[in-house]
Amino acid sequence: MATDGFPILEDLSAQFFTDSLTGLVSEKSTVEGRKKLKLTIDKLKASKEPQAVQQWKGTKQYYTDRRKQEKYLALLDQGAYVTKLEAEAEYLAQKETKNISFVARRYDEIKDISVKISESELKNYYEEHKSDKKYANRSSSREVKLFDVSVAPSRKDSLMFNKNLNTLKALFLQSANDSIFVAKNSDRNIYFSDKRSTAVPEGNEKANKFQTYPASLDSIFKSASIGQIVGPYTMQENVIISKVLGFTPTRLKARHLLIATNSSKDEKVIAAKRKTADSLLKVINTNNFTELVTKYTEDPGSKTTGGLYENFLEAEMVKEFGSFCATQAIGKIGIVKTDFGFHIIEVLERDATKFPLLVSVSKIFKASIETIENKESEITNILYKLDRSISKVEDPIKKSALFDTIVARSKYFPRAIVIEDNSPKVTGFTTAAASNKILELAYAEEASVGNLTSYPIKDKDKYVIAMISSIKEKGEPNYEHIKAKMKEDLLIEKKSQKLITQMLKYKTMLALAKASNTTIMNAEISFSNPQITGGGYEPEIIGALFASVIKDKKRTLPLKGKTGVYVIQIDKTTKAPTAANYKIEREQMLTALKGSVQGQALGALRKKADIVDNRKLNELRIRL
Repeated sequence: MATDGFPILEDLSAQFFTDSLTGLVSEKSTVEGRKKLKLTIDKLKASKEPQAVQQWKGTKQYYTDRRKQEKYLALLDQGAYVTKLEAEAEYLAQKETKNISFVARRYDEIKDISVKISESELKNYYEEHKSDKKYANRSSSREVKLFDVSVAPSRKDSLMFNKNLNTLKALFLQSANDSIFVAKNSDRNIYFSDKRSTAVPEGNEKANKFQTYPASLDSIFKSASIGQIVGPYTMQENVIISKVLGFTPTRLKARHLLIATNSSKDEKVIAAKRKTADSLLKVINTNNFTELVTKYTEDPGSKTTGGLYENFLEAEMVKEFGSFCATQAIGKIGIVKTDFGFHIIEVLERDATKFPLLVSVSKIFKASIETIENKESEITNILYKLDRSISKVEDPIKKSALFDTIVARSKYFPRAIVIEDNSPKVTGFTTAAASNKILELAYAEEASVGNLTSYPIKDKDKYVIAMISSIKEKGEPNYEHIKAKMKEDLLIEKKSQKLITQMLKYKTMLALAKASNTTIMNAEISFSNPQITGGGYEPEIIGALFASVIKDKKRTLPLKGKTGVYVIQIDKTTKAPTAANYKIEREQMLTALKGSVQGQALGALRKKADIVDNRKLNELRIRL
């Protein structure tokens, strides 16, 4: 059952196990919840309806898998353990410190250009280190380089658009039939002649119910005259001109008592209901309104609030109800007939400020056919130039570099996206069709570096040209792919050798510091913090200092680090104070271990399963 041995699942709590009064899970609500849950399960199991059978099957599988995962992860948590030796080692790593003096020579002192690396040296370095874990490709992937060309309106388009809009504005002002004018001229054919044409500023609490206009134009709209044209103004991608048809109060407050007719057409029924409403109107007043609502109203939605409706607009109510509240005097009590029945209404409050009633012509500012054709011609020429140039090159790295060069010379910006083979997907495109075309390029049957899209890919208001720039297999890297990274590391190797040779010439740290045009620096280090103040992040050097037999007042030979080469003297070693136990360290380590064990375990399971998600490629019929 849902509570055996484990906490109640959150997605079942609200439905079955929470107390209806407190909203909390209690001992009593748990007992009742188990009964309700069992009854629900029994009904699903007993049903012969195909939908119910499938629902039970899916539900059972879902919660079975949930509980299995919980139990598995709970077992891992219970298996997490920190030994006394581990806790002691952590204590010593934190508490034992060394005060050091050091002279550091940083790698960036030597300019890269001054270090010569031949192609043969780099290839030898590759052969020696290609199996190093840090260079391995963790997964198979493909890199696609691309650039996009936006088809934006030209200056000529802008001038023509504004000219046409000004003409339209003048015609709109003179129009006697706004509905026909909107239907004929607006890119968004929305027209209301009644209070549904209410418009509110962006950000208003009613903005999700009505048309909106920029908040910056609020004062202009509210002070406009009827028939005035306001605009053009921009809303999202639309350029709009609006005609003011009228105004409506920005806030109404009223209460009512409903004698419902339930949409009856029977004249006798309607007459009887009217008689009841008239009788109540004679006796109802401000003082007894709430009392009579509680006793007689047939509107369940407002019965508990005394018939009160607060903060509404005229257009939010049926026409007759809204009109009465918007036009009658404050305090007025009267009867209004609607499709719901007879409403006895008291007008309580009405703001003096008004929202406009608008009819709008909306136009989308977009590139002209001429501009689109010019851009299509331009990008097709770039594609032709890329194809002609790249097809003459054999080296994959040079193909990629040539793509960047040609695109940059065309005054566009190339970018690269990496697609993992075990879960091929592409982001950053507006349309699914465009991202699908990129996948089709990357995983075509004879895909190879240098393959270009056969034609510009349309992605809404832009065109995209793409090229496969790299195909990497999991494991040992290809020389060309890892060449740049290995060159950086070989550069550091050569710089370190040069610095070590120079630093070995000096017998004292003072002489070394003087010759290096620097000073002797001081720092306190511990094994748990691999940072040397004034130096850098140097875990290997700090590890060597704590593992070595170098005594206090002695100095090291030059040590190669991540940021430079160091000569270090240990000035003083402070041993960790004797501890009765290592309870605090043990608890800290156990908390950290339990916090990471679930993520590590799930990661290991995924790695072992070697999951490959080919759903998208199968959908595109690329890889079957």
